[in-house]
Amino acid sequence: MKNDLLLRAARGEKTERIPVWLMRQAGRILPGYRKLREKVKDFKELVKTPTLACEATLEPVQALDVDAAIIFSDILVVPEAMGLDYEMLESKGPMFEKTIQSKKDIDGLRIGSIENWNYVVEAIKLTKSELNGKVPLIGFAGSPWTIFAYMTEGKGSKTFSIAKRMLYSEPEMAHALLDKITQTTIKYLKDQVNAGAQIVQLFDSWGGILSPESYEEFSLPYIAKICDELNGLVPVIAFPKGAFFSAKEIAKLNCSVIGIDWTVNPSEARTLFGGKSLQGNLDPCVLYAEPSVIRSKTHNMIEQFGTKGYIANLGHGVYPDIPVDNVRHFVECVKQYPVK
Repeated sequence: MKNDLLLRAARGEKTERIPVWLMRQAGRILPGYRKLREKVKDFKELVKTPTLACEATLEPVQALDVDAAIIFSDILVVPEAMGLDYEMLESKGPMFEKTIQSKKDIDGLRIGSIENWNYVVEAIKLTKSELNGKVPLIGFAGSPWTIFAYMTEGKGSKTFSIAKRMLYSEPEMAHALLDKITQTTIKYLKDQVNAGAQIVQLFDSWGGILSPESYEEFSLPYIAKICDELNGLVPVIAFPKGAFFSAKEIAKLNCSVIGIDWTVNPSEARTLFGGKSLQGNLDPCVLYAEPSVIRSKTHNMIEQFGTKGYIANLGHGVYPDIPVDNVRHFVECVKQYPVK
């Protein structure tokens, strides 16, 4: 590869400079993405059209000069592949007409397979060919608990009380659904790898809404199963957002990289996660600031993480109204940081 910094950092190797990419880098901060959105009736059409998904994936590599591309898709490919359709409502997010409420509902779900997500596979193949080794291509999926939360709640929520109710009132049923999601996710990620993804990230976006006890029963074991299945194929980045109350257990995951959010001190993360590589963790809101502040905060972050086994990123996705020049400045600040 022309630029394998991300893969080497994921393996804990020393790199001549720190690799950098951003979650949600292929999105509304970029003018090219906004033009693509005008060509289609909705977000799902963009995800399901491989040529357009490829174009959206490639744009930030050119526009932001990041060290990785992440396939343009959505974590809700998995529930749809299992038979639970959804709409993506503008400015509101996902909405499921039907939700999972009973054992009968769970029994009616299928274990997804390649014909259910072939459009993602084709987008990865196209993108890998177009990249031609310029930077690595990242595949991804949502964690089983995060997908469970949407499938039972039917939409985003401040509390996910419907989803959590099942954990406490019907734990056996909850585990049955989580197991079915996990089986599907393993197949989905393996198909992404077979299509050309060189590293994958698992987004546990809603892990932080659980108690430590619930997290260690209903989220972490299923993430562990996925990491175990993918281990040896490609590096895996586990991103348990907000769930670092279970750091000692997260550290045991069979993954290469732990992504951390801005609520965790980088120096402490080094102690908590031992020899694993780390990714993160600048608060996206820093990118609203003046260039001098962005530079100072970015360099301070790197100093705390250290430069070996480290991938610079935000602590969550870049917000759509952040000025693109500020995002570019963040990328430049990372690249300019001296590695000794």
